Amino acid sequence: MKRMITPDDRVVILLHEGVQGTQGKTGLAMLRYSDANIVAVIDRESAGASLVELTGISRAVPIVASIADALNYKPDVLVIGIALLGGVLPVDWQQDVQQAIASGLSIVNGLHTPLNRDPTLQSLLQPGRWIWDVRQEPPDLKPGSGQARSLPCLRVLTVGTDMSVGKMSTSLELNRVSLKRGLRSAFLASGQAGMMISGEGIPLDAIRVDFAAGAVEQLVMQAAHHNDILHIEGQGSLLHPASTATLPLIRGSQPTHLVLVHRAGQTHIRNAPHVAIPPLSQVVHLYETVATAAGAFAPARVAAIALNTAHLSPSAAQQAIDQIHQETNLPCTDPVRFGANPLLDAILQIS
Repeated sequence: MKRMITPDDRVVILLHEGVQGTQGKTGLAMLRYSDANIVAVIDRESAGASLVELTGISRAVPIVASIADALNYKPDVLVIGIALLGGVLPVDWQQDVQQAIASGLSIVNGLHTPLNRDPTLQSLLQPGRWIWDVRQEPPDLKPGSGQARSLPCLRVLTVGTDMSVGKMSTSLELNRVSLKRGLRSAFLASGQAGMMISGEGIPLDAIRVDFAAGAVEQLVMQAAHHNDILHIEGQGSLLHPASTATLPLIRGSQPTHLVLVHRAGQTHIRNAPHVAIPPLSQVVHLYETVATAAGAFAPARVAAIALNTAHLSPSAAQQAIDQIHQETNLPCTDPVRFGANPLLDAILQIS
């Protein structure tokens, strides 16, 4: 069963070791971008601390240590807020999920492991409550056909030098400024966090590879005719040895523009340190070459660089942005820190 989070739901996010760790991408993205009524975060390592001070996210949500503590805030829905390679629910979290369900909460699960099929959890599920396994392949998919190339709307795909560098955040920030300018704009989610935030999309990494480009194409075709510009959430990286998601996104969306996302100062793939990240000018050339496929498809230029500077001071961040601009001769900014207007300007100038 698929169920969107509604404004009436009171949401608690299960995020053990994720507020300050490396696995909290899903939960932190919801805290930054979701309109949901988030009433508490569960993280035993950071309980009692200030979410704003730890993350820089302007959302004064209390951090508590356990499900029992979270129940004091009367939640309706528990969101599993970690993003793990392989997507398996940690053993020590299973008791948390069972306790939440037994206490009358619904569950939003973004991991690969489906919870709806667990008989123990189903037996605990109270009437009117539900489990949404986000990573489920949509029905009736077809292989890609390249038909999105004929659409009149702009199609902006974020691509990266690595996984988890800020592609979703960049697409969301671009959609935000597009709407502010009066453009008919949509954010198209391709992963579990984006789907939880927007309420729709496709979980690309749960789709069989033969149908991946077709799933992207279907998503784009459905959104295209009532929007001027589509901001398509990127996944993975052509540079990452484990990534298979980027090429189907390129082929399925037939992008008119690319925005390259990079973490400032990163020189190697984080989970494969033996793989060096080439100079960004060469990465730009790589993505533009793959997108056009030697002329088989329409050209798609990298319009700008989105630089993730979350780990830098404001002055160091600006220096890194200036350096990337000089190296690539492309507009560059950190869209989360400084806003995405320069990126959107660059896109519209070459449209």
